[in-house]
Amino acid sequence: MTTLTTGSARPVITAWSAVSPFGIGHSAFAEGMRERRTTVAELGPEHGTTPEGTGCVVPSFDIRQVLGKKGTRSMDRVTGLTVTAVGALLDDGDRNRAVGTGPRAAFALGTTTGSAQSMMDFTRDSLTSEQPFFVDPARFPNTVMNCAAGQSAIWYKLQGPNATIAGGRTAGLHALNYSRRLLSTGRAGTVLCGAAEEFSQARAWLEHHAADGESAGPLGEGCAVLLIEPDAPDDPEQTVLAEVLAVELRVVLDSDVAPSLAACLRSALRRAGVTADQVGVVARSAAPGREGRGEEAALREVLGSDLTDVTPSGLIGDTGAAAAAFQAAALLSYAEEHPAGGTDRLGVITSVDRSGTVGCALLVLKSHVA
Repeated sequence: MTTLTTGSARPVITAWSAVSPFGIGHSAFAEGMRERRTTVAELGPEHGTTPEGTGCVVPSFDIRQVLGKKGTRSMDRVTGLTVTAVGALLDDGDRNRAVGTGPRAAFALGTTTGSAQSMMDFTRDSLTSEQPFFVDPARFPNTVMNCAAGQSAIWYKLQGPNATIAGGRTAGLHALNYSRRLLSTGRAGTVLCGAAEEFSQARAWLEHHAADGESAGPLGEGCAVLLIEPDAPDDPEQTVLAEVLAVELRVVLDSDVAPSLAACLRSALRRAGVTADQVGVVARSAAPGREGRGEEAALREVLGSDLTDVTPSGLIGDTGAAAAAFQAAALLSYAEEHPAGGTDRLGVITSVDRSGTVGCALLVLKSHVA
């Protein structure tokens, strides 16, 4: 592989964490990926009746036990997962909290709809109660998709821009691109960038009926969060894990995913000033059906087949809107596990969604010799 030449003007990832079916925190996810441990399990009665009866859920996740009783009485699952993931990142080192909170700290969160379960439960209560207005008003905030991001900002004093971006499997890439723009325009000093999805009975049935016979396998859940900031070579405390070279997103108008994603990849390589032979690691969305087949075809066409694949969906399930954020975490975990003697490597994230969006991101994975 030829040497990568990168510029300091691009944003960098300096920390990350996750709440996943592997458990809570950076170490739990990295260990699960290293062991290639599957997380598919039979679901308990607390998850209701689902089409498959199995899933990849965060083990023993109880919001009030994890976050405490104060302020969590009406908190729904996707909000609890997000608040927990943000807290795990901020607690993983004093510097994270110092630079990741305050008036210049932004939050960009990818989602599909927020919590489908909360929306359906609230609507059902308005129809089945003695009067339509006999609903629990404390649960109404859960029905809007920006609830998780708003609650996270309140919990941790994230006083900068706060955005929730809907995009299905590509939502994490949309959030990453939005984060890049916030930094480049000076609207934020740092950005907590992530994506979240919950496992719920409502989501399971929605996915079952939308699958058209081509399921992505067991559903997963969780939230992955990245700390993104400008590169600061003069800051001795800043440890750069990856540099964001390019993010490209497109809309598929003719239902043919492969050409659109191939164009995305070529555009990203051109924008980053690198060549296809420099890319060594890939994390795919692994979408079901024709979208997934188109994703594989585009990767073969542009980058060939000689890539190290660290796609996490086979281990943690179809995490929906959180998929691209977990793909980023998988690349970062791989870089930690394989330091490669101090040599930087180029990794790619690809994502496709049945809603008609495709995208990719190029990351320079920094290798630190212990």
